[in-house]
Amino acid sequence: MFIDEVSVFLKSGNGGDGCMSFRREKYIPKGGPDGGDGGKGGSIILQCSVQWADLTPYRFKPHAEAEVGESGKGRQKHGKDGLDCILMVPAGTIVIDEETGRPVAELLNDGETVVLLKGGKGGKGNIHFKNAINQAPRQTTSGELHEEGHFRFVMKTIADIGLVGFPNAGKSSLIGAITHAHPKTASYPFTTLHPNIGVLEYADGQRLLMADIPGLIQGASENRGLGHRFLKHIERCTTLIFLIDMAAEDGRKPEDDYTQLRKELELYNQLLLEKKQVVVANKMDMPDSAEHLKRFQKKHGIRPISISCLEGSGLEELKTALKRA
Repeated sequence: MFIDEVSVFLKSGNGGDGCMSFRREKYIPKGGPDGGDGGKGGSIILQCSVQWADLTPYRFKPHAEAEVGESGKGRQKHGKDGLDCILMVPAGTIVIDEETGRPVAELLNDGETVVLLKGGKGGKGNIHFKNAINQAPRQTTSGELHEEGHFRFVMKTIADIGLVGFPNAGKSSLIGAITHAHPKTASYPFTTLHPNIGVLEYADGQRLLMADIPGLIQGASENRGLGHRFLKHIERCTTLIFLIDMAAEDGRKPEDDYTQLRKELELYNQLLLEKKQVVVANKMDMPDSAEHLKRFQKKHGIRPISISCLEGSGLEELKTALKRA
């Protein structure tokens, strides 16, 4: 199961109340006030971790709260602070306030933290209210109340390169051929149901992250099929690969596929088309692929990089083009 969006209810801790107390010891029957302050309530803190792949834990445990602060005590003893509640989230997580619909936090880098809900401050003990006029104050303050809210965690995959293509275009085969990823591959559509990240390594030590993302279908921009669940994962990519199936075994026309892919991206977010693009013609080992490629070039006026994941041809040229992009 891959969970990239969850709704949660979070609550920080109340602050502890201040204490009203007076010093009473042998030979000091009328000691002054000595009530301590209440402890601070725990906060809700989000921490980004690259060790977390998705948001699955919050699917089964959507509620979390921090500890309350302890009340103050006599002899000027302060109450113990409540423990913070630290929630781990994967890189690329956006936090949205469900009441307002506005993003309130975004965590991108490993180890980055955000205090989402602050714990309440502790109340003051009566020792703070002593003065020349009122030497035996009975005044204290209560601890501040907690903060709470309903939030939506939305994960968007972080990768340098995003693979865009219709189902069965060969995206999983490509990422498996040129990276260390081993996604499931098969001859039927929607083999990939969640993003897979592969590492593309070069001889000079450069590393690029490539995301194999579930295939688009017509109407994805309107949330058909995997719809927005797919499209949001390419928003952070700097370069897009348009992978076109040149074999057209199911009767599709490769030139129309490219047009439709661009249209779906534009309808979802036109800024996606401003990203760097590499057009790739896959399955060039098939009998009719060369003829389909000529028709594609004539219509769009571009020369795709021709590859065959099955035979391994064209992959080095593609890796060079991706590094350049």
